[in-house]
Amino acid sequence: MIKFLVKRIATAIVQIFVVTTIVFFALQMMPGDPVLLMLSRDGSAVDQEAYDALEAELGLDQPVMTQYTNWLTDLVHGDLGTSYGENRPVTEAIGDRIPRTLELAAVSLVLACIIGIPLGILSAVRRGGFLDLGLTLLSSLGNSVPVFVLGYVLVLVFSLNMKLLPSSGYVPVARGLDNHIQRLILPAVALALGVAASILRMTRSSMLESLGSESVRPLRAKGLSKGKVYGKHVMRNMLIPVVTIIGLQLGSLIAGTVLCEAVFNWPGIATLLVDAINNRDYPLIQGCMLILSAIFILTNMVVDLLYGFLDPRAR
Repeated sequence: MIKFLVKRIATAIVQIFVVTTIVFFALQMMPGDPVLLMLSRDGSAVDQEAYDALEAELGLDQPVMTQYTNWLTDLVHGDLGTSYGENRPVTEAIGDRIPRTLELAAVSLVLACIIGIPLGILSAVRRGGFLDLGLTLLSSLGNSVPVFVLGYVLVLVFSLNMKLLPSSGYVPVARGLDNHIQRLILPAVALALGVAASILRMTRSSMLESLGSESVRPLRAKGLSKGKVYGKHVMRNMLIPVVTIIGLQLGSLIAGTVLCEAVFNWPGIATLLVDAINNRDYPLIQGCMLILSAIFILTNMVVDLLYGFLDPRAR
């Protein structure tokens, strides 16, 4: 197990390095001049001396490989640079936003599991019935509706028509837990429903596969109760692919927050990344991409470790 753990951690480190390298050099081909954008936001003429001074201050006058080497060196020391637009360290700007995105993604994932796993089990147990058909149709619908469409529907129904919940915005917990939760519900539900549909489908198929396996069918013939067969054998076999899909869906949740945060005006790291791209804020773009990629890669690593723990064959 130790060898398996070390191998997965080493793989994750290499993946993060590759992603950061690709992001850095991709930004060099990005159209637009951040120095010109900073000095002339209204389109007015720019003084060449001011341009050269700011370019040198930002280090953009150096060769690309020198910039890359300096960025990697600073990264090793925990320094992601200074944001052009925010005018403060990138780590500080991301530190303010990332907890909000992680909170939204975590709550959405918990909701998706609470909805998807029990309904998937119920659908498998009632296979072929009207309940199974209805849940299968709902899961297909959940996978088909985009997050932003579902978000606007939720706002229309629960905010504008029923007036039960705020339509958008963010309130820190310090300013009132009730207000914070009320504004969290709609974006979390909008993100959770699509993920819940995927978890439901995977749970159902895994449950049916486990019920029909050669190791489970003889247990009922030996006289074991249905509860013991389901609880001790079927559920354990079912968990392996379900854990995998849950881990992969967490990455989808992080990606889905871009649209969800825009719809509900939720100030997370996704909206920070969009603003950084519009402002050609290279250090902030690199920092956001690094953090988001690291979250996705580390999540997959944890899933691999759980998979190896549940199934010794994977090790």
